[in-house]
Amino acid sequence: MRFNEQQARLQAVLFACGEPMPLSRAAAAAGIPAEEAAEAVQEIGRFYREHGLPFEVALLGEDVQMCAAPAYAGVIREALATGNRAPLSQAAMEALAVVAYNQPVTKAFVEQVRGVDSGGVMNLLVQKGLIEEAGRLEMPGRPIAYRTTAHFLRCFSLPSLEDLPAVHEGEEAGP
Repeated sequence: MRFNEQQARLQAVLFACGEPMPLSRAAAAAGIPAEEAAEAVQEIGRFYREHGLPFEVALLGEDVQMCAAPAYAGVIREALATGNRAPLSQAAMEALAVVAYNQPVTKAFVEQVRGVDSGGVMNLLVQKGLIEEAGRLEMPGRPIAYRTTAHFLRCFSLPSLEDLPAVHEGEEAGP
């Protein structure tokens, strides 16, 4: 298989961007009709897999991103190791799970579910770009609501929130 000019341009755009971008915008930049963009991404991904290349083109909801294949995560993690890349603590994972399964949620909701103060953990998750403000609720004090980010989806290799693992029967994601 040889890439056509539109597919080559799409790959160049995604490589240069480095971050997820709307598939429609990437397609427009590459000159691919919007209705053909998803198929072009699939063809490129198929080529990478069939030829054992260390890349993939990931569809993340309505966004698309060129990234390294999961098999190379360890070597990339080691090469990019920084203080901000440290693994999340158990407390941070708990708070992140509460947000992911119940979003948008307030810090008070996370604290109610976890039973402990979660202000520091929530700030850490915001700093790491895993959660973000989703506006303020129309209630006394107008508390900030939080939701997960596209960076969260990338970190956990999830195309969308619908792909979160199911909560097991007998367990609850919230009160």
